[in-house]
Amino acid sequence: MKKKYKLFTSESVTEGHPDKVCDLIADTILDKALEQDPYSRIACEVCCTTGLVMVLGEFTTEGYIDIPAVVRQTVADIGYTSADYGFDSKTCAVVTSIKEQSEDISAGVTEALEKRRDSSDPADAVGAGDQGMMFGYATNETEELMPLPLLLAHKLTKALSDARRSGLLPYLRPDGKAQVTVAYDGNKPMYVDTVVLSTQHAPDVTHEQLEDDIIEKIVKPTVGGKYLSENTKYYINPTGRFVIGGPAGDSGVTGRKIIVDTYGGVCPHGGGAFSGKDPTKVDRSACYYARYVCKNMVAAGAADKMELQVAYAIGKARPVSLSVNTFGTSKYADADLLAVIEQTFDFRPLSIIENLDLRKPIYRFTTVGGHFGKEGMTWEKTDKANVIRAQLQALGK
Repeated sequence: MKKKYKLFTSESVTEGHPDKVCDLIADTILDKALEQDPYSRIACEVCCTTGLVMVLGEFTTEGYIDIPAVVRQTVADIGYTSADYGFDSKTCAVVTSIKEQSEDISAGVTEALEKRRDSSDPADAVGAGDQGMMFGYATNETEELMPLPLLLAHKLTKALSDARRSGLLPYLRPDGKAQVTVAYDGNKPMYVDTVVLSTQHAPDVTHEQLEDDIIEKIVKPTVGGKYLSENTKYYINPTGRFVIGGPAGDSGVTGRKIIVDTYGGVCPHGGGAFSGKDPTKVDRSACYYARYVCKNMVAAGAADKMELQVAYAIGKARPVSLSVNTFGTSKYADADLLAVIEQTFDFRPLSIIENLDLRKPIYRFTTVGGHFGKEGMTWEKTDKANVIRAQLQALGK
């Protein structure tokens, strides 16, 4: 009897996808604010459609941002520089509606509930910018401690972008997405079952040429022989044509690719988006910190994979709950691992911001290709792994 494997699928999108266009504009605006004022409070929302970008939000900053200029430069950087693409950085309209952060929200961030109740601990001074629950995740199935289907999908969309920019496939245009299905034997990835890849292209390229080029020049070199086989199924531009793309083909909104941004659906999501938000928004910073915690725990050998939930009340510094799940992959009880986490990590917003150095203009780099699994980001360090190993040894298992 042929063995049956569990299938799991994740997707990624290129920087020219209309939702990612909006995310990238929002994070570029955030970086411009933080370059001038590291304590900027920014909540930037962007939407786009044919010939139009709208920038909305609440900004409290000492910096000056030429929003139309930032929008046009970002759109040009993505590659929408001609009316032939249906969206042009030089001619698109830019509409803005910006006001300062609500005084009610600002009060809770500036003076946390703990401080108002006479706490003298400096880390108790800054409250969470909103209520909500955030999740972190790590798995040892890849070197990056990320889920393989999502990691491969991100690599494919990057390969698409690189092939367009380098001229390897000059008929490609900015919009595109990739979807990868991996077969698992238990927790072990075995092979890639299916690759779905859709890319915007010039009108004169044939589907046959595009399909052959994408499989031979993008998919096979990127995924490699370890996971591809003669049984891998390929669906390249399955509608047969993808000339109309980007904001001309579909409207875009910030925060609509939250699963692409995180763990590809492997882990739950609390619902809060990342892009356009300064680090006082725990939607972003606490998710980064939860990833940092899980990655260090898995790197230390606490479990093969780990999910962490943290929840906050607006205006309160300390989280209202922490919860850990190792999916049966740890020899330690979840309660013991939670005790290690609470002893090693500080989830108060000010501590997160300082420990991960989040007041810098680093966010544009996070926007495309996922916020996790990238080298150089502070939340990807495993600098606590040795401390955690010593604590695990003390548990005596």
